[in-house]
Amino acid sequence: MYNLQKIIVVLPAYNAVTTLEKTVRDLPSLVDEIILVDDKSSDDTVALARQLGLFVFARDNNGGYGANQKTCYRLALEHGADIIVMIHPDYQYDPKLVKYFAEFIGDNYFDVMLGSRIRSRREALAGGMPLYKYVANRTLTMLENMVSGLNLSEWHTGMRAYRRSVLENIDWNNNADDFVFDSQILFQVAARNYSIGEIPVPVRYFPEASSINFWRSLKYGCQTVWTAGQYLFGRFK
Repeated sequence: MYNLQKIIVVLPAYNAVTTLEKTVRDLPSLVDEIILVDDKSSDDTVALARQLGLFVFARDNNGGYGANQKTCYRLALEHGADIIVMIHPDYQYDPKLVKYFAEFIGDNYFDVMLGSRIRSRREALAGGMPLYKYVANRTLTMLENMVSGLNLSEWHTGMRAYRRSVLENIDWNNNADDFVFDSQILFQVAARNYSIGEIPVPVRYFPEASSINFWRSLKYGCQTVWTAGQYLFGRFK
């Protein structure tokens, strides 16, 4: 049962001082520990996280989103997590839903859980997702599904959960330090035939929520296509 397992939430943070407390306050009581890894924020994210009683790891330099996740997962495993839930502390994803992620993994339905923001075009755009991001998300997800044989509604979500054994058995530490880390780790999950479940999550884009700009999105898209090609030719084992 999930309530007999240690559930750790990891927060890869960068300049999240305006949204961090709301994120933490909405996490369900079943969470045993919260780990925040700060990627050299220029605001008071670290100070606030410590005031909130989180375990805080402040990186010495801004290593990138993927590098931040690597530190998150390493620390969660070191702290004895059975279930690791990653959520952005920018309040773009609803922390209350963490309990369902933990339940589906803890009750042995799935090895990995994803929070999907893509239920309908109308809902995604009404929630503030830019049109170009919606189109890119759908296009890349279609490509990744074709290559991997999966049928996920979204590959590019920032709310995910993993069973401990998944993170112990795939080589995520050698993935990229940039945003394409997210695609790489899912291809690794697919290559190992781990089971993946999805939960619909509300779309919440607002000024304080983190979001990469058009040019970084374009770079990410190109890297994702390259990653899909690597998987197709047996790069991920």
